[in-house]
Order: sequence, then structure tokens, then C-alpha cells
Amino acid sequence: MLNLLSRCLRKSVALLFLSVALWQIGEAAWIPAKAWLAQILIADAWQTAMAEDRRVPPWPWADTAPVARLQAPALAVDQIVLAHATGRTLAFGPGHLDGSAMPGDPGLSIISGHRDTSFAFLAKLTAGTKIRLQKADGIWLTFRVTTASVIDQRRDSLPRATTGAPQLALVTCYPFDAVMPGGPLRYVVYAELEQARPPVRMAAD
Repeated sequence: MLNLLSRCLRKSVALLFLSVALWQIGEAAWIPAKAWLAQILIADAWQTAMAEDRRVPPWPWADTAPVARLQAPALAVDQIVLAHATGRTLAFGPGHLDGSAMPGDPGLSIISGHRDTSFAFLAKLTAGTKIRLQKADGIWLTFRVTTASVIDQRRDSLPRATTGAPQLALVTCYPFDAVMPGGPLRYVVYAELEQARPPVRMAAD
């Protein structure tokens, strides 16, 4: 009788540990699955936004929407820029900083991203690297990286210029290999407009 109770107890404990392990595995698998699904929904929202000429949230409760597409062909980077550079938005990709010029419009457009995810590639950008940006009207703009600098946001700030030739400022936390997140330092890559290419129109049947 005692042996039976002992076996039942061991079995119950084993099942409990197995259930906890499977739950943990499921939680770990859900995180990348959610990120993957979010990117699909964001890309679909961008295509719809261009087709319908309006901002389209990637999911009904989203407080952001795609505003541009950003590419660094030399580094195989292709990302959708979202409205509002908030912590919640940056979890899904780079975000446009409110108050700065819209991406591709006259002035300086400031786009932020996390140093260990969407904007990790900034560390590999060098002067002369081409950056491509697609606006909501489908027009592609080509920018050329000019300089990069490290600023301290406690005393330095980027201008909110909305006049002059379109420019980009791509911003992320610094240093890239920091153990702790946050901190006052920001790595800023500047890029100047090089050329614009109109959207490709499909021939009518």
C-alpha cells in the first residue's frame, strides 16, 4: 500500500514538473511567434496604407501605424517605420519621433530603434552607405550616410527642422554592447537625400 502511494506521489510530482516545463516552453515559443505575426500584420498594414492613402493600424487596438519603409540594401535590412517612437511601438520596430519631419518630407526626420533588435545594424553603417526610404505615396527616396556621432541626451538634442532638403537621423541607445538597457548616450547616424524614384506602376491589362 505504501509502495502504491509512493509511486502515485512520484507520478503526480513528475506530471506537475512536466506540465510546468511544457508551459515554460510554450511561453518561450509564443514570444518569437508573436513577433513574427506582428511583422506580417505590420507589412500588410503598410501595403493597405499605400493602396488606400490612409494610415492603417496593424491590429485593431494598436496605437500606431506604418508611416514609411526603411531599407539598407548592403546589410539586407528591410523594416517598416511606425508612428510614435514610444516604448510600446519600438517593441515591434523602428518608430518615427513625433515633432520631427515625416520620413521623406522637408527637414530632419528622426527615427529611433532598439540597439539590440531593429537598429542593431546602425553599428555597421559607414559613410557613403545607401539608405532607401519609401513614403506612403509609394515614392522611393535614396539617402546617403554622411556622419555618425554619439550624443548625451541630458545636454544634447536633435533639431526639429521641418524645412530644407529631406534628411534622416537614425537613433539608438549607445553603447551597442551595454549590459544594462537605457542610459543617456545615443548613437545617431545622419543621412542626406541623394535621389528620388517614382513608384512603379503596373501596366493595365
